[in-house]
Amino acid sequence: MSGLNASLGYVLAVVIFAASVRRLVKKWPRFIFISELASSFMLVACRLEVQTIVEVGEWAGGLGPDVTVTMMFVVLLIHGVVCGGALGNPSLVIQTFLQLEAGTLSALLAVAAQFVGAHLGLLAAVYYWSLELTDMHMIKNLMARECSTSLLVSVLHGFFTESVCALIFHLIHLSLRRRSALIRVPLIAVLLTFLSHTARGYTSAYVNPALSYGITFYCTGFTFLEYALVYWLGPLTGMILALLLYMGRIPKIFAKNLLYFQRTRFRVPKGDKAEKKM
Repeated sequence: MSGLNASLGYVLAVVIFAASVRRLVKKWPRFIFISELASSFMLVACRLEVQTIVEVGEWAGGLGPDVTVTMMFVVLLIHGVVCGGALGNPSLVIQTFLQLEAGTLSALLAVAAQFVGAHLGLLAAVYYWSLELTDMHMIKNLMARECSTSLLVSVLHGFFTESVCALIFHLIHLSLRRRSALIRVPLIAVLLTFLSHTARGYTSAYVNPALSYGITFYCTGFTFLEYALVYWLGPLTGMILALLLYMGRIPKIFAKNLLYFQRTRFRVPKGDKAEKKM
């Protein structure tokens, strides 16, 4: 249990740091993109610790799969609560851009901040492992340079898996975005936990280019381009398909609805029809 307590303490410290940064940034609206940096930092730093429990804790720390799934859900739930308005996912930023809800400059700054935050989250996790506070973290520190890749299938299979998972995620996210946070945040956390656990033997279904960059891009087994095809192009493809299925069009590209016929809102009153017949 000492390993789990150390992990919980680490997650708590990361959450407090990210929440503090977000609180400070609110005073300077011009630097609001830093909220995306803090959101991505928190997500990657915490998910890397969950990944440690998955890879090492289950056999070295006596922590069962139920603990890892619970930790995953708790991290995603806390991220949704603390980071609220920040997306922490480049795919979601590009989605808002394609929906004409975000400008070009703000979208570019947000995506760049998310990748910077992901890299800082990786550095924070590596430093934490180097402290070797428990046996689990000592083993993880030894494995850090040659980590196990999350891509356990071929590139084509991985691309298909990430695309399908991203399609499901974005469709549900689009359906819930107008709902109350009390409903939306827990449901999104449950969905992401389910997708990650289900696709654990394939790609882990990150459906987040910045998150996947921070967790598995530095692992051996595949080239950077192969990782990019699976974990960047896959989620973007799923997001675009979700927009087409949900809206029938992509506002930034197509003004016309490509899939669904739009009914006219105005109808001719019945009285007018009767007068015309007479």
